Amino acid sequence: MSHSMQPPHDTAPQHGAYVPPPQHMRNGLGTAALVLGIIGAITGWIPFIFFLGGGLGLLALILGLVGRGRSKRGEASNKGVATAGAVLGLVAMVAATVGMVASFNAVDEGLKEFDKATSSTGTKAPTTDTGTGADSGDTSKSKNKKKSKAKGGSGGGGSSDVLAAGETTTYKDDLKITVSAAKKFSPSEYAIGHTVGNKAYQVTVTVENAGDKKFESALLTADARAGDDGVTAEQIFDDKVGAGFTGTILPGKKATVQYAFDAPAAAKNLTLEVSPGFLHDPVLWELAL
Repeated sequence: MSHSMQPPHDTAPQHGAYVPPPQHMRNGLGTAALVLGIIGAITGWIPFIFFLGGGLGLLALILGLVGRGRSKRGEASNKGVATAGAVLGLVAMVAATVGMVASFNAVDEGLKEFDKATSSTGTKAPTTDTGTGADSGDTSKSKNKKKSKAKGGSGGGGSSDVLAAGETTTYKDDLKITVSAAKKFSPSEYAIGHTVGNKAYQVTVTVENAGDKKFESALLTADARAGDDGVTAEQIFDDKVGAGFTGTILPGKKATVQYAFDAPAAAKNLTLEVSPGFLHDPVLWELAL
């Protein structure tokens, strides 16, 4: 009797317990918090850019706290880095506060120094010396003396006082300016600024530095208006007139410059405005033609 061969029963393969793949650690926020905290802590102390340190510090604090939360949930492995970033964020914010105070103090001190400088260089009204009438020759001098004194030639208004030819104005820093009488001037054929039919007049402006500091004369300007209508009297540039002041006037020294202006033929007076610079009030001279 034959026996049929039965195939052996297949047995199910044996498998071990399921092991999940390792979780990817999300350490980016902690690292970013540390970097931002370091930068913020450095820049927060620096005046005028404190706002950068403060902003980076706040961001570092937020990212550091979020990074610590991930570490507690097992999503990150750099809890210490995130904590350091959060702490540095706080440090940066404190530093930014200190930097802000330092910036405001620096600005305040700068404004005080500027006010001190401007007040000491004569931004207030200059005094008027009517005793230097050299080369005055102006019939309106006595009238303008009274006008100057009536308006307070020793202070209170700067350009409100109108001086006469030969009179001197003195600023608080002992800068003195004198304007001579207007004299007729004959421009050459190469002169610039003269109109045919008008008359030209020459004026001498003398600057004396009686103070103890140097005076930069390059900023001094002289402008004129002619006649009762106050039309602009164009400045004439010729051989020896119109160049203006240049360079530095040392203490105890003087500088003299010749100006020439073009006025309508019928004009009887010339109003000259001299401005020594930004820190000095302009002053007016009324000159008879």
